[in-house]
Amino acid sequence: MSSITLDELLGNTGKEVGISPWRVVTQTMIDQFADATDDHQWIHVNPERAAAETPFGGSIAHGFLTLSLLSAMTYETLPTLEGAGMGINYGFDKLRFITPVKTGARIRARFFLADVNARPSGWIQITYNVTIDIENSPKPAITAKWLTIAVMERKEETA
Repeated sequence: MSSITLDELLGNTGKEVGISPWRVVTQTMIDQFADATDDHQWIHVNPERAAAETPFGGSIAHGFLTLSLLSAMTYETLPTLEGAGMGINYGFDKLRFITPVKTGARIRARFFLADVNARPSGWIQITYNVTIDIENSPKPAITAKWLTIAVMERKEETA
């Protein structure tokens, strides 16, 4: 994975900074997420019933499953910030689940760098406007304003 300096990051404010590769959302992923979260609602885990009783034509991914894939899509797409020891999810100022993701659909994330705030503490707050697209869908699965923090490694002072 490539890296970027803080000055380069600041220079990208207001720009699209990455589009992730497509990834398929499988029934196996949905079932495993249901097991991990104890959310076994039938629209997710019963494809036959979902095909018969919903307008979706089959089962759909949990909204939070789709959202959780942002972390992996970030690592696949965005460069790391030079000097950052770790990244932290700080939250979302706005999050909307627009369109359900049908089982077998391909999704990808688009990242727009909205803001960078370098704090004196060495923590860098980075805000992205993120869209999760569904292949061949006119509407996205998710839109969000995602706040992250890069924690810069402390440099040892020499005497």
